[in-house]
Amino acid sequence: MIASAGAMAALAALALPALSRADTASADPSSGRAVVYRVPIRGAGDPQKLLAGGFDVLEKRQGKDLFVLGDPAVGERLHRLGFSWSVDRTLPGGRSSARTAPGAGVNDTYYGGYRTVDTQYAHLDQTIAAHPGLATVVTYGQSWRKQNGQPGGYDLKAVCITKLTQGDCRLDPNSAKPRFFLMSQIHAREITTGEVSWRWIDYLTGSYGTDPTVTALLDSTEMWVVPIANPDGVDIVQQGGDNPNLQRKNADDTNGSSCDWNGQIGIDLNRNAGTHWGASGTSDQPCDETYLGPNSDSETENSALENLFRELYPAVRGGGDSAPAPADTRGVMITLHSDAGMVLFPWEYDHTVHTGNDAALRAMAARMGSITGYQYGQAGEILYDAAGGTDDWTYDKLGLASFTIEVGDSDGRGCDGFLPPYSCQDGYFWPKLRPALLYAAQHAASPYRTTSGG
Repeated sequence: MIASAGAMAALAALALPALSRADTASADPSSGRAVVYRVPIRGAGDPQKLLAGGFDVLEKRQGKDLFVLGDPAVGERLHRLGFSWSVDRTLPGGRSSARTAPGAGVNDTYYGGYRTVDTQYAHLDQTIAAHPGLATVVTYGQSWRKQNGQPGGYDLKAVCITKLTQGDCRLDPNSAKPRFFLMSQIHAREITTGEVSWRWIDYLTGSYGTDPTVTALLDSTEMWVVPIANPDGVDIVQQGGDNPNLQRKNADDTNGSSCDWNGQIGIDLNRNAGTHWGASGTSDQPCDETYLGPNSDSETENSALENLFRELYPAVRGGGDSAPAPADTRGVMITLHSDAGMVLFPWEYDHTVHTGNDAALRAMAARMGSITGYQYGQAGEILYDAAGGTDDWTYDKLGLASFTIEVGDSDGRGCDGFLPPYSCQDGYFWPKLRPALLYAAQHAASPYRTTSGG
């Protein structure tokens, strides 16, 4: 069993002592100690140089500095490539793809309170039992492990929340109501994102009939949530218990099953989507964190999710990167990541290319950035270019107004990183994210008519 709720919560707040250049070079890489290196960026080509070098470049930027995760020996690799660095922090997490515990309890948590896959899925069942007039659960596919008959696989699940009337929540792109879609943990180790989705579900169902804003929203809009888009990967994370395994990718090991500490099995689902596949920010090396897979949409988690999107939203945008979706297009999609503290929008594959709906997307991102205190822009404008992501796919193929919110600590509250103390969820992240998600959901009926951030 993973640790019960609240168990070992103090460990979540432990700050391990920083390492110097000397002891990062000499420490034993097998110790399981993860080092976050702060790397100053000297020119526009440096981010892609780091990514092409197989480094685990985190979704975070401060000024001109990027951050790289690795074992204590990675500092020497950075030095050989010509980069200077300092140690930003160390993390308790490690790297393992082994299943060390079943994790089957519906009330299990890990690392001070974070919910396991089984607990998240039990929460969906509890939600529809408690709110049968508001919620319904859809199984839209199977994870790689389950599809391939391996232990520990999962179904892929979504919940639809609205004041249910005839025809609501059907898998039909011609819906009566506009749809807002929120998804989390396509990168498994970004554990804050699943907790935001959990709270969003409870906020919507618990506020209907008492909060006039939420009541009006659920009367008029379908709210779709995928709390865990990569359950196999999250299972690997949770097996570390109070030392979570820092698994980013899914569990597909058919393209490389033997990786050292600075790599991991699996395909990066946020580089695998079939839009501008293989462009910037991807790797063709199976152990790299940004491994794009053997071909676009090769992974069942992605193909199933994309099929769900096609069943929920009509394809309304023509071909070509600059072709706009029509002004009357309905629907908004947000995919949650961590921990840059940013609001991003297409195109993420190349920041020098703008979509035909750039003004409206930028205006909505600016407003969500204002609410959260986050930066906003195309990925390459404020972070780095990265191709094959979810938001580029949903905009490209469907014309859907799409965003990535990088959930982060923009206020110096000690809540940054992949493994923030669990107390950060209710005490910091949720109050910051709730109004931004509410704003986006309220614009699902006509996102491209938003030109001033209002």
